[in-house]
Amino acid sequence: MSPKSSFIHKRIASFGFAFNGIWQLFRKEKNAQIHLIAAIIAIATSAYLRISAIEWLFIIACISSVITAEGINSALEELADFIHPEKHDKIKLIKDLSAGAVLVTAIGSATIGLIIFIPKIILLW
Repeated sequence: MSPKSSFIHKRIASFGFAFNGIWQLFRKEKNAQIHLIAAIIAIATSAYLRISAIEWLFIIACISSVITAEGINSALEELADFIHPEKHDKIKLIKDLSAGAVLVTAIGSATIGLIIFIPKIILLW
């Protein structure tokens, strides 16, 4: 196999690992499943309300940031549990900080969603 071919095969394999990580996130993590349902609702609502291209950019950025934060949170929790399975104050702090970051991202995203959706919903009435 040529070096160029090997490089391409490794890149393709890395996508496989990444897709497996996404699959595992949604398969194992209840909060990620809730975020996925919220994302589907946001996408459906966006399509129904025919939001602008700029508004779509904000919705997509919000969805991807929340799911990214949840993935990083889940990875940190898995790593912390692997390194130190017993309860420990430092591990608790790490997990709390990570979960807090997800919450901040979700609240910010929900706020953006409300700013986009509420005026359009009011116009429907």
